[in-house]
This record gives sequence, C-alpha cells and structure tokens, in this order.
Amino acid sequence: MKRLFDLAVALVTAVLLALPILAVAVAVRLTSPGPVLYWSNRVGRNNRIFKMPKFRSMRIDTPAVATHLLDNPDQWLTPIGSFLRKSSLDELPQLWSILCGDMSLVGPRPALFNQDDLISLRTARGIHQLLPGLTGWAQINGRDELPIPEKVQLDAEYMQRRSFLFDLKILWRTALKVLTRDGVSH
Repeated sequence: MKRLFDLAVALVTAVLLALPILAVAVAVRLTSPGPVLYWSNRVGRNNRIFKMPKFRSMRIDTPAVATHLLDNPDQWLTPIGSFLRKSSLDELPQLWSILCGDMSLVGPRPALFNQDDLISLRTARGIHQLLPGLTGWAQINGRDELPIPEKVQLDAEYMQRRSFLFDLKILWRTALKVLTRDGVSH
C-alpha cells in the first residue's frame, strides 16, 4: 500500500507542479553555469548507492560534503541557491527517485555516500533496511540542526512506529515546516 501511495502522490504532484518545476529549472540555468540538476550519490535501502537528483543550489566547484561541514556554506550558493533551499524547491526532482523506487515519500533522509558515521549508526540499528524518504520523522524534528546520534534515534523511532497514519502525520507536519521555512539553516 505504501508503494502505491508513493507512486500516486509523486505522479499527481509532478503533474500539478510541472510548470513550477520547469520555471525553477529555467531559473537555475539562467543564474549560474553548469547543469540544472545535481545528481548526488546517496545511500538507499540496504546501503545501496543510488543517484538522487536535486535542483542545483550550489556552485559546480563545491566540495562533495554535507553542507554543514563546509566552512562557509553561503559562499558556495548560487544566486538563487538560498531561496531554493529555504523553500525546499531544490528537493522537487526527488519525485523522480520516488517514481523509480529508490525513495519513498516518508522514511529516513538518504545519507550522503561519505557520511560514514550516519551510515554505520543506521546499519547497527537496522534502519538501513528502510527505503529513504523525501521527508521523515527526523526531518520534522530538527532537520539540519540535529546531531547525528539524535537523527538516528528519531529514525529508529520512525522504524518502530511506521504506519500509513504516521506517514500522513509526517507529511502534514512537513508541509507546515516547508511553508514556515522552519528548521532550514542553509
């Protein structure tokens, strides 16, 4: 049922947001050199690496590390990068990953391929068996500000509590957080 729900919501959302998605793609292309999409190596279910698309919000010469590990993340942003991140519009291409089956609407956010500490803690708790999500329990309970052990604890809590109704609650709270830009530090 979860997969069917993911497919239906991702497909309807992609159709409804086709024009805004196109507008963001054009804006990215016109405001900075390089590709419109950034394909990030991410860790999926069972620690399998997959390519996750995002609208490019950072310059093409940005080091491939988590944003919070950069000395001055703002120096790497494109002219519209801050807006894309704060509005979460940079995440829209991940609808493709949901349609392909690499991601779900709700689950632990996919780790970067080089976040060894996060990957090992999730693996030790069995969280690596879950399909990563566009949003998740940790996302709505701290997002960028959470230390990795707390993030993993919230991911484990999600794994124990997961249900269709819990996913709906997370999606609702995500929508509220995105609209208020709550928890976005970059």
